[in-house]
Amino acid sequence: MVDLTPGVPGVNAPAPTTYEEFWPYYVSQHLHPMTRALHVLGTTLAILDIVAAVVFRAPVMLIAVPVLGYGFAFASHFIWEKNKPASFGHPVWSFRADLRQLWKAYAGLLAADVQAVRAAAGVPPEARTLAEAA
Repeated sequence: MVDLTPGVPGVNAPAPTTYEEFWPYYVSQHLHPMTRALHVLGTTLAILDIVAAVVFRAPVMLIAVPVLGYGFAFASHFIWEKNKPASFGHPVWSFRADLRQLWKAYAGLLAADVQAVRAAAGVPPEARTLAEAA
């Protein structure tokens, strides 16, 4: 995690210029627990679909990957988070961050990043998203 004493890049500090600076911004756009849960679900299903396509030698199954990987995620941004997906502005960094979020969620390490970003962005405890904090 980058030094967040000046704030969260792209939220209350200058826009991120590196992937490591982008990560806290990405987390700030995924503060609602349902948003994170649906991202983890969608990314997991997309990976399982890729594995199944290889195992069953069925490349047609790969058609579902973008729908699984991004369908749940995009819906969560519009329904719960009330923001636009970070992938619209930074597709490559966002894809990396999706995989990092997945790994950290399964490893039990994501909550610490979420709390650090909430504190640096000044999100009060009763707000679940940046939109609710505004």
